[in-house]
Formats: sequence, C-alpha cells, structure tokens
Amino acid sequence: MASSPPPFARYEWLIAWRYLRARRAEGGVSVMTWISLVGITLAVFALIATLAVRSGFRAEFVDTILGANAHITVYSAVYDAETGSTNRLMPDYAAQTAAIAAVPGVTRAAPLIRGQVITTHNGRTSGVEVYGLAEADLRSLPGIAADGTGRGDLSRFASGIAIGSGVARELGAGVGDSIRLISPDGVKTPFGTSPRVKAYEVVHVFSLGRFDIDRTRVYMPFAEAQSFFNREGGADEIEVMVASPERVQDWSDPLRVAAGDGALLWSWRDASGSFLRALEIEDNVMFVIMSILVLIAAMNIISGLVMLVKNKGRDIGILRTMGLSEGAVLRVFFICGAATGVIGTLCGVILGCLFAIYIDQIFSFVNWAGGGGVWDPSIRGIYQVPAKLEFGDVLSAVLLSLGLSFLVTIFPARRAARMSPVEALRYE
Repeated sequence: MASSPPPFARYEWLIAWRYLRARRAEGGVSVMTWISLVGITLAVFALIATLAVRSGFRAEFVDTILGANAHITVYSAVYDAETGSTNRLMPDYAAQTAAIAAVPGVTRAAPLIRGQVITTHNGRTSGVEVYGLAEADLRSLPGIAADGTGRGDLSRFASGIAIGSGVARELGAGVGDSIRLISPDGVKTPFGTSPRVKAYEVVHVFSLGRFDIDRTRVYMPFAEAQSFFNREGGADEIEVMVASPERVQDWSDPLRVAAGDGALLWSWRDASGSFLRALEIEDNVMFVIMSILVLIAAMNIISGLVMLVKNKGRDIGILRTMGLSEGAVLRVFFICGAATGVIGTLCGVILGCLFAIYIDQIFSFVNWAGGGGVWDPSIRGIYQVPAKLEFGDVLSAVLLSLGLSFLVTIFPARRAARMSPVEALRYE
C-alpha cells in the first residue's frame, strides 16, 4: 500500500505557483495578487520607517541631553534664619566634588556656576544662559570637545568664552569677535546694585546638534564666572556624569552620602522623565496604528484568495475526484496567500531599511523640492530627521506582517478545502 505524500509536497507547490501566475483569461487573479503584494510592501515599509524614526528620535534626544548636560546635578538648599532666605551657594564645593568623584561608577564631577545674562554684539541682543566651568571640565564634555563639531581654539578658553552656534548666528558673531555680557545682578554700590557689563572674546563656537542648547548656552571660565555673578568662594552646583546614565537612580544614595548633609539631587530623568514617558506612550500608539495598517493590507489577501477559489472551483473539483485530500487543497491555497505575504514583507523590509539608511539624503531632496524650510530646527529642537535601525524593530515588523498574512490566508484556504467536488462540478 502506497504511503500518502508528506505535507507541502512538491506537487502542492507546483499547483500553487500555477495559480499565482495564472492570467485573468485562464481564471486567475493576478491583478488582485499584485494589489495585495503592493499593499503589504507599503505597510511593512511604513511600519519599519516609523519604528526607525521613533528609535532615532529617542536616541537623538537622550544623546544630546546626556552629551551636554549632567546626568545628575548636586546642589544645596540651606535655609538661613537670619536672612529668611534659602542659600544655594556651595562654599565647600572642592571637597564635595572630590568625594563625589570617588564614588564608584562616577565618570565626571565638576563644580558649576550658572546665570542668565543678556548678550549684545553689533546692535544685536540675545538672552543666554552662562555656564561657568574650568577648562579641563569643559574639555571632558563629549559634545563640546568632539572633533569637527566646533570652531576655534579651546586652549584659549581661560582668556575668553565659548558660545553655541545658535548664539553666534543670532548675534552675527564668530571666533575672535568681542561680545558684551550684561547681568542685572551686578556690582553692589552704596546706591544699590547696578548691572554688570563686561566684554569677552569668543574663542570657540560649538554645535551640540540640539537647537535649544546651541541657541542659548555660553561657557565661561569658572573663576571668571564666580567674579561675574558674585559667587566668590562658592559654586552653584556640581554636575555629575555616571557610567550608565540609563540606570541613574542607582547612584542616588551613594551620591547623597558623598555630598553630605543638605545636598539635593536632580537627575536627567527628573528633568526629562515626563517627555520620555510621553514618547513611550506615543511609540506604543504608533505601533498599534501601523499594525492596523498592516492588517488592512493583509486583508487584501483574503479578497484575492476568495476570487481565486471561486474561479478555480472546477479545478478544485477535478483535483478532489483525482484523490487530492482536503489538507492538500488547503495547503495549496495557503501557499498562494502566504507567498504573497512573504514576498511583500521582504520587499517592505528592503524599502524600510533603505529609507532609514538614506533618510538624510531623502529629506535633503524633500527640503530642496519644497523650497527649504520643510524641517525647522527651532520648532523641533534638532537639525535633521534621525533614524536608527534596530534589529528588534525590524524583527517585530517581519513577525507581525508574516503572522497576519498567514492568519488571514487560513480562512479562504479552508473554504476551498471544504468545497464539495459534486457542487464544484455540478454546472460544468
């Protein structure tokens, strides 16, 4: 007695291939097959492109924040009963900085002076935030000291200031120019406090890649900032960087102990946590919406297979009378639908990956075609559309597309398998 052929035998693939390439005159539905194929391709492409841009935005946001700002800020807030105010000046900042730097996992600790001033140059005025740092501490910032991201000479920082590219553009200033800084909390005189005005040479212009930082930040030597903002002998805060900023909460207790009594901590997650949570919620919603788009595209496979089963009813009846089992008929039409899903998914993955890789060139063309101004960094905070391909995102898109394609194929394939040979051949 001859054994039955195994599932997905060669003849099942041949019959499925014959149906897929059949022309309309032969009872095929090649047009519907192409529509299904294009729909899945575009849906998978849109899903991968969305996931890549989503990952790129989060990575760009975190990188620019961590590249220029402290992972953890240590400051003091001691209430002074005599004056009735809170004193935030840290007089023992040197010892506190040394103790913090000795904490395992801390990669950088630097005292800092902060103040807001008005800058003027050639009749132009802009409000900026001044960060007072020692030259060695400024050089340790990865976003500032990176090669090719700025202009000027940081070795001359002790005799001048470093300004962001946005500040330079707003003031029309460059390396070697002299700009004036005006602080309302300036020189104390018998008649009150008068604004402090002083000119500084621009020795370096940096670009961190984030508009809101480049547009508002100025770095000044630490000792000069102490004098300019009346902070002699003290520091406003200590900025700390750790080895794993994503797990910044692990350093809270050790840093609080090292900084001593009265020290308070403020991490980058405290400053940007609400934005990150909103971004995660938006990511989940976008994934659900794009998944629905993939489902809609996969539903086209049902339409194509239903028409294929209807047009191939006579063939199904003949094959069943020749001994083809219900399972074999189901597998033939399952292969027809699954092949469309697999090919469409593969094409969509290729297009999505190419989009993520060449996104800069694509948006440069779009910006040129739109006459410029399509991407406004002053609104979006970054200078270009970021995209980051991650294996997990691509894998989730592939599994989603293939899973939905295989799932929706089962229903019309079962209908074909359960078709009675007598009913199929009744009117033939």
